[in-house]
Amino acid sequence: MLTVAAHADEVQVAVAANFTAPMQQIAAEFEKDTGHKAVLVFGATGKFYAQISNGAPFEVFLAADDATPARLEKELLTAPGTRFTYAIGKLVLWSAKEGYVDGKGEVLKKGEFKHLALANPKTAPYGAAAVEALKKLGVMEGIQPKFVQGENIGQTHQFIASGNAELGFVALSQVFKDGKVTSGSAWIVPSKLYAPIRQDAVVLAKGRNKPAAIALVDYLKTDKARAIIKSYGYEL
Repeated sequence: MLTVAAHADEVQVAVAANFTAPMQQIAAEFEKDTGHKAVLVFGATGKFYAQISNGAPFEVFLAADDATPARLEKELLTAPGTRFTYAIGKLVLWSAKEGYVDGKGEVLKKGEFKHLALANPKTAPYGAAAVEALKKLGVMEGIQPKFVQGENIGQTHQFIASGNAELGFVALSQVFKDGKVTSGSAWIVPSKLYAPIRQDAVVLAKGRNKPAAIALVDYLKTDKARAIIKSYGYEL
């Protein structure tokens, strides 16, 4: 343990908002097991892309898609060969009210609500997935005027939790733990209604020579981290 502590370091991590709860848990275990501290910042994947492109000091990026890390890789802003899929996300229609969302999502077709929250589809992959699902369900046109857009999936969840929107689309991980929805009512959107949400992690160029950055990405592949990820409803 003394050896670990002697080389303990901090790693600056940009984390997609949908992965907030699992990453907080993983970071705590990571620090216990390695001595390294992960300093976490949560937000929208598209906004992180802009910040990283402009020289933000992040060393590891956990995105909500695979396209953004791949783009950074092409732009030589990552450590080569470090990108991998750490989770496959699931979209859920959720309301903070018990019994409001039915098990088949019929509430969308009835349209008896004033506001439906979703993350900005231009910067948040879960927002883009929500739009794709609404189009496939054939209800986009009727519902679009009722949209309340969150900057990221974290803010979207707040809109629904506070009652400012009766329902909305969030990441399953935000309302799910150990096999069940933790509050309110929900419909897990069938995966055939949207493209797979493959979430990739990558060591960024600034973390290339940082042992803590490499250690964190390796830690995400451990059985302990994977068990935490699965407990929040992600697939691997």
